[in-house]
Amino acid sequence: MSVIDAIRDFNRFYTHKLRLLDRHMPASSFPLPEARVLYELATAGEQTAADIGRRLDMDKAHLSRIVARLKADRLVESRTDPAHARRDLLSLSPAGRHAFAELEAGTTAQLDSLLTPLGEADRGQLVGAMREIKKLLDVQERTPQPVMLRKPRPGDLGWITHRQAQLYHQEYDWDWTYEGLVATILGDFVANFDPALEDAWIAELDGRIVGSIFLMKSDSASVGKLRLLYVDPGARGHGLGRRLVRACIERARALGYASLTLWTNDILSAARKIYQAEGFELVAENRHHSFGKDLVGQTWTLDLERAP
Repeated sequence: MSVIDAIRDFNRFYTHKLRLLDRHMPASSFPLPEARVLYELATAGEQTAADIGRRLDMDKAHLSRIVARLKADRLVESRTDPAHARRDLLSLSPAGRHAFAELEAGTTAQLDSLLTPLGEADRGQLVGAMREIKKLLDVQERTPQPVMLRKPRPGDLGWITHRQAQLYHQEYDWDWTYEGLVATILGDFVANFDPALEDAWIAELDGRIVGSIFLMKSDSASVGKLRLLYVDPGARGHGLGRRLVRACIERARALGYASLTLWTNDILSAARKIYQAEGFELVAENRHHSFGKDLVGQTWTLDLERAP
C-alpha cells in the first residue's frame, strides 16, 4: 500500500468512526462547519469573522453564510468594535452558549463511547500517535527541539532491541537473528553491568527514543567496547550520531581506558564515516554470513592516549 493509499484508508476509517459525514454533529442540529465556528467563539471569546476565518482556514463567503445563519438563529451576537468602527466583533449569545454546551456534551459522550473498549495503555498509545501525526504534518508549527542524552530507564533496552532490529530489516533486509544478537548483548550488559567500566546513553526527542550507544567492558581491562550505535531516521542529518560517539569516547577516556574498539559491517557506511572522523582506524576485516546476508565485518580501534 502506498503512502497516499494509506492516508486515504485512514481518512475513511476516521471519518466513519467519528461520523463526520453525518448531516449533523452527534446529539445536535449543527453540521460540522457551524459547530467549529461555535467552538471558536466559545473557547477564544469575542473576535471578528476574519479572525475565525484565519484560524479555521475557511472560505470568506462560506464563513459569512454560516455567521448569518447563526445570527438569524440568535446564537451569535455582534457589536461594533470600539477601536475600529468598520469592524464587527462576534460573540455567543446566552442561547449560543447553551447550544454549545449541549454540542460539547454530545461530542464528549461520543468520544467516551469510542474509548470505552480501550485500557489506559491503549489510550496513551492512541494519544501519542495523534500527537505524532500532528507534529509531522503541521510543518508551520514545527520548531527544532534539542535532543537530550540521558541514562537508560526501565523499558528502554527492550525498545532499542525492537527498534534496531526493525530499522536494520527495513534498511538492509537483515533477518530476525540480528534481533537475537542485540537482545543477547543488552541482556549481558544488564546482568553484568559495572558502573566503574561501563555506561550507556539514550537519545530522546519530544519524549521519543531516537538513538543510543553503549560503552561496554572487554576481556582486557585497558580496552573498552563501543556498541550498538544507532540513530532513528527522523533524527539523522543533525550530528546526533557523532554526538553519541563523542559521549562514549569521552566517558571511556574518563574511566581510564587506553583504547576503544568496535565491530561493525561495511554496509553501515554512515556510522563508518563517523568513526573515521573521530579518529578510529580500521584494523581488521572478515567476510561472514549473518542475519541472512553475506557481509564484511570490520574491527575499528581508537587509541585514547593519542586521540585529541
